Amino acid sequence: MPHIPLFCDRQEAGEKLAQAVLQEIKQLELLTPANPIVYALPRGGLPVAEPVARSLNCPLDVIVAKKVTRPENPELAIGAVTADGYVMRSRQNAFIQPHGGSWRLALQEAQIKAQEQLEQFAASRPQVDPKGAIAILVDDGIATGMTMAVAARALRAKRPTKIFICAPVAPLGLVNLLKHWGDRVIILAAPETFLSVSRFYAEFPQVEIEEALACLGRQNQG
Repeated sequence: MPHIPLFCDRQEAGEKLAQAVLQEIKQLELLTPANPIVYALPRGGLPVAEPVARSLNCPLDVIVAKKVTRPENPELAIGAVTADGYVMRSRQNAFIQPHGGSWRLALQEAQIKAQEQLEQFAASRPQVDPKGAIAILVDDGIATGMTMAVAARALRAKRPTKIFICAPVAPLGLVNLLKHWGDRVIILAAPETFLSVSRFYAEFPQVEIEEALACLGRQNQG
């Protein structure tokens, strides 16, 4: 049986995710005024996050986290680190993690990449403080959960009232784990068989820096 993608592209996925997030925010506002800020994991998360921020009429910012990997297998996340130095190590892959100097080198390389990417966005970021706000973390999909979890950890230190972890798609087995890091988890589809984020999109090109910056600019202008 042929696999049928769930979403045409990131834009469509973002529009659908925006509806789900808006509904959740409206329910919260019945109890207390909501003060949301959307945080995208760049670059792929920005075209998904932009419709979410637009629907909430709120700022769109980024939080940069990079996978820590082994040189021989750059697709396997053995940890993750944010640009400002929050770190997470994978328990599942602990037995193949580098130790000592090897781990420190891999971690340092990943953090440098995160810092360099964050610098690319510096001029387009809004001046916002998540303290007391609802921080809505958005990516185009969650495969291992490492970068999303470490991003949530970094944001938690800035004392938002709540953290939402949001994505169009994530593996079924990961959803409960994500609840350890977010106060709300909004996933549109959670298939048992996952393989990769890209297979759930009909079109899944790499998001170039120009497009990513444009997403920030459109939402934060003025």
